[in-house]
Amino acid sequence: MSKTESSRMEPPLVPLATLIGRELRNEKVENPFVKYGQAGLAKKGEDYFLIKTDCQRVPGDSSTIFSVFAIFDGHNGISAAIFAKENLLNNVMSAIPQDISRDEWLLALPRALVVGFVKTDIEFQQKGETSGTTATFVLIDGWTVTVASVGDSRCILDTQGGVVSLLTVDHRLEENAEERERVTASGGEVGRLNVFGGNEVGPLRCWPGGLCLSRSIGDTDVGEFIVPIPHVKQVKLSNAGGRLIIASDGIWDALSSDMAAKSCRGLPAELAAKLVVKEALRSRGLKDDTTCLAVDIIPSDHPVLPSIPRKKHNVLSSLLFGKKYQNSTNKATNKLSAVGVVEELFEEGSAMLAERLGKDFPLNVNSGIFRCAVCQVDQPPGDGLSVNSGPFFSPASKPWEGPFLCTNCRKKKDAMEGKRPSRPTITA
Repeated sequence: MSKTESSRMEPPLVPLATLIGRELRNEKVENPFVKYGQAGLAKKGEDYFLIKTDCQRVPGDSSTIFSVFAIFDGHNGISAAIFAKENLLNNVMSAIPQDISRDEWLLALPRALVVGFVKTDIEFQQKGETSGTTATFVLIDGWTVTVASVGDSRCILDTQGGVVSLLTVDHRLEENAEERERVTASGGEVGRLNVFGGNEVGPLRCWPGGLCLSRSIGDTDVGEFIVPIPHVKQVKLSNAGGRLIIASDGIWDALSSDMAAKSCRGLPAELAAKLVVKEALRSRGLKDDTTCLAVDIIPSDHPVLPSIPRKKHNVLSSLLFGKKYQNSTNKATNKLSAVGVVEELFEEGSAMLAERLGKDFPLNVNSGIFRCAVCQVDQPPGDGLSVNSGPFFSPASKPWEGPFLCTNCRKKKDAMEGKRPSRPTITA
């Protein structure tokens, strides 16, 4: 056989990247099992939770399943907590196109969560009721976990490395200096409750209204500088998996993140949630509603997360999150677990819609119809505001550089930024 004939029979050279890609696609990386447990005790009956493990990114396509776990801790009544539980997921999903890939969907989630939270708040305020709620909302798609939160319920991640990661930021005025500054800059007042004789007691509150939180859904009787814009964090676990503990402040007022994680390590999720509640009650008693969800994200060949060996943790095996939310409440709990166990994909906590929604906007070129980035309603620009329009309420305010907003959603945005009197727009 001649050299020429031999070369014709050899397979063509394939770039290394292509070979690696083929290998990765052929290697079956199984989606994890998601196992969970729930426990709680009621003091006021204002805690609500959502567990939905059969959500579908593409309706009717069982290969696009993801899970949602959420806690809503109501105050001044239960209506806002119930409304958020029933509507928040749909509002988030309505902000994401259905004809996109899984990777594109995961990239779109942080913005869609902001839209969903704000839309839910606007819809609830239109009911004219005055209750409010925290919301800690967790989506699990494969090994990727996305958490959005307002208020002081919390989600922590415990992984095989033994270091507990805080996936939320507490929006309590008492502990969050950045939020105190934002509220006062927007027109609110922050101070303690004055009692007879001029003495100040209790935690820092926002006035009017006396709310201890700087972010929530609802609360129509306080200024709209109490915003529904969530802190969002997205991480990807390795196939070693991990445990999420999602709980209302009745747990966190009694236990630190580390205490909660350590109290239930090595136990099945169903038992873990009960143990966390029991430990909180043992420490503090039943002073508030206590609700806990324990969610294990585990390899398909592991029936339960393996227990963590009790040994000193090598400090070199921990990493700080790449982008750190500058807040005093994070402290040392905001460390990553062992190298390679958790990869941070996204984190943002700004309360400014322009920073959270970006500058792009959906536009139907043929019809000239614009879609409001928040309420997702199509309308001609003349019915709302033109894209990148100038100041709408205050001549001193900077031009809006974000996507198209209808009139009602633009009013909401300006109110949250202190650019108009902080009274909700109630529509029939």
